[in-house]
Amino acid sequence: MFKIVDAKTAAEKINDGDTLAIGGAGAGHAVPDTLLRALGERFKTTGHPKKITSVHPCGVGDNDQRGLNHIALEGLIDTDFGGFWGNAPKMVQLARENKIKGYNFPQGILSHLMRASASKKPGVISKVGLNTFVDPRIEGGKINQVTKKDHVQVMAIDDEEYLFYKSFKIDVAFIRGTSIDSEGNITMEEEVGSFAMFSIAQAAKTNGGIVIAQVKNVVDGNCDPGRVKIPGFLVDYVVVEPNQEMTFLSKFDPALVKRDAPYTPEELPLEGPKRIIMRRAALELKKGAFVNLGYGMSDGVPIIAQQENILDELTFMIEQGASAGIPTTGLNFGAMYNPSSIVDDGYQFDFFQGGGLDIAYLGFAQIDKNGNVNSSRFGNVLTGCGGFIDISQNAKKVVFTGTFAVKSTQNISEKGVEITHPGKFKKFVDAVEQITFSGRFAMEKGQEVFYVTERAVFKLTKGGLELIELAPLVDLQKDVLDMMDFEPLISKELKSIDSRIYKNEYLNLKETFS
Repeated sequence: MFKIVDAKTAAEKINDGDTLAIGGAGAGHAVPDTLLRALGERFKTTGHPKKITSVHPCGVGDNDQRGLNHIALEGLIDTDFGGFWGNAPKMVQLARENKIKGYNFPQGILSHLMRASASKKPGVISKVGLNTFVDPRIEGGKINQVTKKDHVQVMAIDDEEYLFYKSFKIDVAFIRGTSIDSEGNITMEEEVGSFAMFSIAQAAKTNGGIVIAQVKNVVDGNCDPGRVKIPGFLVDYVVVEPNQEMTFLSKFDPALVKRDAPYTPEELPLEGPKRIIMRRAALELKKGAFVNLGYGMSDGVPIIAQQENILDELTFMIEQGASAGIPTTGLNFGAMYNPSSIVDDGYQFDFFQGGGLDIAYLGFAQIDKNGNVNSSRFGNVLTGCGGFIDISQNAKKVVFTGTFAVKSTQNISEKGVEITHPGKFKKFVDAVEQITFSGRFAMEKGQEVFYVTERAVFKLTKGGLELIELAPLVDLQKDVLDMMDFEPLISKELKSIDSRIYKNEYLNLKETFS
C-alpha cells in the first residue's frame, strides 16, 4: 500500500548516485514541481543526495526558476539526459560550465527508453537521429567537454543503418496525477497530458526502485478502472499538493481536457513577418492532413486555419500526446484546447516515427547549403531538440518557417515586402553549427522539404537549396543573395510569392480544399 508523506520526507527517499526519471513537460504540464522543489531544498540543507542522474524525456521548467531549475545544483546532478533543455536555464548553465555531464536525445527516443527500461530491454533501435548531432559519428548527443561516455552506437540490420540507444536502470520515479483513490490508483482528469508517466513508474518498479507521485486530491473509494493512468500497485509514496496548478500559467482550464468546454482563444496577434510567413506556410496544407507544429514561429498555423474555417478539415497532433484540438501557444505550448484524445507521448511518437504525419511545421535558427537545419544549439544558446528530430525525419512533408535574417526590418504592405535593413546576422550559412535536421538524409528518404521566410521560399533538391519564390518588392541580389553565405540554386521558373498572403482578406483555403 502507498504511504502519504510530505514533500520533505519524499525527497529523503532518494539516495546518492540514484537515477531519477521525471515525468511531465514544459511549463508545468503535469510537472511534479513540489517534489522537485523539495529535492533541491534537501540538497541545499544537507548536501544529499549527491551525484544523481536525472532523466526527463521532455523539457521541464518555466524558463526561470521552476521545474528542473529547482535541482540544477552543482553536486546534486552528475549527469542529465534531456529531450529539451530550453525550459531550464539553470541546468543549461551548469552544462555550459562543465559542472555536470549532459546529453540531448530526441524526446520520442527518451520516452521509448522508459518502456525499454521497464521491460529490461538493452535499449531502443531506431533510425531517428541518424546523420544529426545525436549520431555518434557526429556528436553522439553529448553537450559539453566533460561528457565522454557513449550512450549511442551505430548498428546494421539487413545492411541498413540504425542507431542503438542504451537503456537506463531507473531507481526513482517522480510522476504526477490529479487524484488518487484508496488503492493508490492515479487518474489525470486535470492534466493536459499523461506523457511517459506510466512507463516511468513501471521502469522504477521493475528495476527495484520506488515511485513517488504528486497529486492534487485523495478520493474515497475506488475510481473506475478505465480512468486509471497509473495502477496503485506501482505507487510507493504520495505527496498531496492541494494547490497544484494545471500548468504554470493556469490553475485549471477545463477546455484543455474536455472536447466541448468553451474557451477564449489566445490573443496571439499575427502581424509583421510572422503573419505573412504563416499565411504562405498555410498554403501547403491539404484537406484531411495530419499536421504537427513545432514551438515558436509555426504556432501561428492553427490561427490561420481558424481564420480560414478549415479546422474540421485537418487533424492537429502534438508530440505531448493531444490530438484534434487547437494547440496552445507560447510558454503554454504542449497542450490543446478541446482535444479529442490525449494519449501517452510514447504512443504518439510511434505514429510520428512511423511516418503517420502528412506535414510538420517547424522553426529554424540556421540553414546551410545542403539543406541542414539547426534548431537546437547556436553560440552559447542551448535549447535542445525536443521532438524535432523524431518529427522532422519522418513527416512526409516538412515546412521550416522563420524570418530570413536576425534583426532585420521591413515595411510590409499589400504590394509586398520592402526590406529597410537586411539583418544583423545571417541565418543561411555555409555550415550549420549543429545538425538537427539532415538535408541529405531527407533526400535519401524522399521527403518534401520547404523553407518559408518573409522574403523568399526555398525547396530542398538533390543539388541543395533551390530558390523557388521571391516576395514582391524584394531585391534578389541585395536582400537575398547578399545575405546568404552560399549561393543557392535558382529555379528557372522562379516566381513571386502568392500575392494573396499580403492582402487584408482571407486566403479562401476552404474553397481550395473543396
